[in-house]
Amino acid sequence: MCLSIPSKIKSIDTEMNTCVVDTMGVERSASLDLIDQDVVIGDYVLIHIGFAMNKIDEEDALESLKVYAEIIEKMEEQDRLEAIEQSDNCPNR
Repeated sequence: MCLSIPSKIKSIDTEMNTCVVDTMGVERSASLDLIDQDVVIGDYVLIHIGFAMNKIDEEDALESLKVYAEIIEKMEEQDRLEAIEQSDNCPNR
């Protein structure tokens, strides 16, 4: 399954038709060749296999990012709980 996380455009290279985006703190380059909307610095886009595919509304992007952050927090919490359970099952020395 592929999850497309909203990414904020930080810079645009018009000669190469690429942009640098921030995806939850990770910066990466993406092509603008397949997007059919005008984008500017500060816009949110959805990236798929290195291409900006869609521009999305900032409100929707921020809500999605909030949900992703909650999912990540829960995953990390679950990993911690599993580690605790495993440590309880360690054989005595």
